[in-house]
Amino acid sequence: MPRLPLAALALSITLALAACSSAPLAESAGAPAAAKAPPKLVVFLVVDGLPMRQVLAYREQLQADGFKRFLDQGAWFSDARYAHGHTVTAAGHATMLTGAYPQRTGIISNEWNDAQTFAPVYNTGDTAYQYIDHKTDPLAGTSPRNLRAETVGDVLRTRQPASKVIGISGKDRGAILPAGHKGTAYMYMSEDGQFASSTYYMSSHPQWVRDFNAAKPADAFFGKAWAPLLPESAYAGSVPDGQPWQFNGGNGNRLPAVLGAKHEKPGPLFYGNILPSPYGDELTLAFARAAIEGEQLGADAQTDILSVSLSSHDYVNHAFGPESRLSHDHFLHLDRYLQGFFQYLDQRVGRANYLVMLTADHGFADSPDWAKTQGRDAELLNPGLVMTALNAGLVQKFGEGRWAVKFSAAGVLFDHQLIAARGLAPADVHEEAARLLRGMNGVVAAFTPAQLRSADTATPFLDAMRKAWHPEVSAPVQFVIKPNWLFSSRTGGSSHGTPHRYDQHVPILGWGPAWLGRGEVKTPVEVVDIAPTLAEILQVPAPAQSQGRLLPLPFASPAALAR
Repeated sequence: MPRLPLAALALSITLALAACSSAPLAESAGAPAAAKAPPKLVVFLVVDGLPMRQVLAYREQLQADGFKRFLDQGAWFSDARYAHGHTVTAAGHATMLTGAYPQRTGIISNEWNDAQTFAPVYNTGDTAYQYIDHKTDPLAGTSPRNLRAETVGDVLRTRQPASKVIGISGKDRGAILPAGHKGTAYMYMSEDGQFASSTYYMSSHPQWVRDFNAAKPADAFFGKAWAPLLPESAYAGSVPDGQPWQFNGGNGNRLPAVLGAKHEKPGPLFYGNILPSPYGDELTLAFARAAIEGEQLGADAQTDILSVSLSSHDYVNHAFGPESRLSHDHFLHLDRYLQGFFQYLDQRVGRANYLVMLTADHGFADSPDWAKTQGRDAELLNPGLVMTALNAGLVQKFGEGRWAVKFSAAGVLFDHQLIAARGLAPADVHEEAARLLRGMNGVVAAFTPAQLRSADTATPFLDAMRKAWHPEVSAPVQFVIKPNWLFSSRTGGSSHGTPHRYDQHVPILGWGPAWLGRGEVKTPVEVVDIAPTLAEILQVPAPAQSQGRLLPLPFASPAALAR
């Protein structure tokens, strides 16, 4: 009998163990991945602002080959979450492919203030670079300079320079952060409906990008109606359109909604309003197809990575709440777009040649106004009032002065020059501020630097806020608001950003049976586990800052491997 190659031998052992197991969907630590040559293309999908509860709530209304490809044919993790406490877009996108929490990536929020100068900082802002052929605002996202960790794509390109890593999104941070330091990012320009990169990556666009933009595909949505996909009865479990707390700007808050209805021709307002509609995702996936063809992704033996962050669901949930019919219907549109995209990949790359992983950057709270109608304790916590009350308490303790200066991400910045001038220990001011915050209605926890540096894992929310806290970037005192509350002065809509389950619980869905297996995995996992798992599949080391573990992939069956 001839000797089997090591990979084939490992695979035969894996399948034999699976056949002998009496437990359904026994889990392994990535055995199928180690037994298979890497895919030609890894497609990494992010649905911005998608809670896992929405995926499961609408399961019976999904198309056969969109999200159901993951649920029926793929490996999916029903108890996946972020473990850091400030759950926002940039922090999530920085975590996914680095496998590192904000405490290591340095991307603590979408924007924050410098802890010493109080100057505003944008997560991907870098004034050394500009958008190609487009205006660049002072805080615009143009490079990954602030990202203090490498991604899976960075590791791959270090070892295989011919591999390509492309990041695409409606948001700069959604494109730049997953693309890492050695990839190439393209983001949507709301001024004219085009996609552009920045001079960090290149001096001018390749021809395929120029051709895509010259065709003006965004203009095709002018005058197009966003209409419900299903009969009214199908949305019985969702909150109807036109509620007082649903924002009524842009495309309005009722379906059908006609894009550009208030404009004579396409212009910046129209292009901006494409994103908070299903057509923002349709346009982004069209650009992804152009990238696959223009860059010949997945066409040779070197593995390529395509990251596509779909931004529209986040805009819809912010404006109308995840409980709304508008959010429900948007998800169904997205499901159809994904079905078409997967079928395109089947034809272009080949079903046996690519792997898809899908997650989200954060979940979402229900709109507080809606939550109150359901008997929940839900309110707005006004930042201005909190800052006033905090300083009043600090004045009472330490004397006159503006001790607390700004909110930064999930924390409070202080005037340390004033603290030093009064001969006070910063720790004493931090401790008093945390005590005052804990006593405010709407706040459930507040932590000092000493607590954040400690090894305490028993105090509620402390570990989550520790993982969100970078000592060189973050504000010294971190706090957590009550469940169902929003830290905002803006009435209407909803948001995210807390360590509560509705903000942390997100999908991790995978398809690529030869590498991932097939079936639901109920074991709790974290988003940081994606990066080391993909690195294992690509047969490269995990990113240096990674804090994740291998996902417990379901054993692959012979039938799954044949798909």
